[in-house]
Amino acid sequence: MMVMPPRRLLSPTLLLLLALPFASSCDDGGSDAARADNALRAAASGDEVLISTDNGLRLRPADGDHITVDDRIDAHWSRHDDRWTLDLGCADHDGHGCPRMPYVTIPDGAKVTVTARNAGIDVVDVAAALDVTTVNGDVTVTHSGQDDAPLRLSTRNGSVRASSVEADGLRATTVNGDVVLQCAAAPTGVTARTVNGSVDVTVPRDAPAYHVTMGTDNGRTTTDVHAQGADRNRLMTLSTVNGDVTARRD
Repeated sequence: MMVMPPRRLLSPTLLLLLALPFASSCDDGGSDAARADNALRAAASGDEVLISTDNGLRLRPADGDHITVDDRIDAHWSRHDDRWTLDLGCADHDGHGCPRMPYVTIPDGAKVTVTARNAGIDVVDVAAALDVTTVNGDVTVTHSGQDDAPLRLSTRNGSVRASSVEADGLRATTVNGDVVLQCAAAPTGVTARTVNGSVDVTVPRDAPAYHVTMGTDNGRTTTDVHAQGADRNRLMTLSTVNGDVTARRD
């Protein structure tokens, strides 16, 4: 038969001392874990968020109005004024593998800037203002953007490919790769540039005419969306050095 040890009563002073560490950990200025949780709950629809990673990234739509992060990667949140910063890394995942393309889910209406380095960025079904940049990798965007917000896509060594996107102003640039843009709604303006690759822009069949400036050193230029009498605010600037340049209606 198990004999219960006699109970010892703790003094009120000792109880208070034991409780102090727990009270501190629940304070608003407490541990990194507490701050990360607060940031995760506060970074929601309509917020401005900067995401930084040395690898690649997948952006997907949030199931709700809050940003969530792939739990296979370390997420460090900080805040300055109205901007949240999310730094992604794998320092705490040594020996457990680090995903090269982790995901972050984005609620509708957010303003998101992404900087990546050694892999691509893939965006699907994200209805947000987007500014995404990588160095070595492709940028692919599908069924994303907002018709009243800018959409900026950039890489250095890779292609930019966007399909069924919406934007007020659309800008896509690379150095070594193609730029292929297919718009679900007619943007006010389009800028697309590369050095070694082709530029191909498609707007809806009922899109208004544009003032189109296009050029290439080694290739052909073709367009059916240019008109001298187009609204002066509707501009397309498309260029490459080595490749074809095309602007057309769907």
